Amino acid sequence: MMEKQPAFHLAFLVNDLEDAADFYCRVLGARRGRDAPNWVDVDLHGHQLSLHKGEDLTPIQGYSEVDGHPVPMPHFGVVLDFATWEMLVERIYEHDWPFLLKPRERFVGQPAEQGTFFVQDPTGNTLEFKGLRELHRIFEV
Repeated sequence: MMEKQPAFHLAFLVNDLEDAADFYCRVLGARRGRDAPNWVDVDLHGHQLSLHKGEDLTPIQGYSEVDGHPVPMPHFGVVLDFATWEMLVERIYEHDWPFLLKPRERFVGQPAEQGTFFVQDPTGNTLEFKGLRELHRIFEV
């Protein structure tokens, strides 16, 4: 029997709980979990995101260049196998959600060759989704 990988937990602020929960569940395919008046948990590919109510947030603090592209900081996301990543790209297109950085491949021919794209939730929290052709090579140089 294969052991399940531990789940990552990330808690962060959103301006509107229901708008954020709708984005994570309807657009990204997460599953809604427990909630309270000031927070909502969602399961995003086996990881626990805790959306907490905030106000007047401006999440992007700066940019860092990666593979010749300015990447918003901070950001978080999930590393997926390439086929799952491609299905998520199509899901986002189907929901007509805008990409902050459109899907593309980078590090082609290198061990961690990957597809990547960036989206923002309704508050402006930035998410990057990576699709690796060979997941086991994620940390290779």
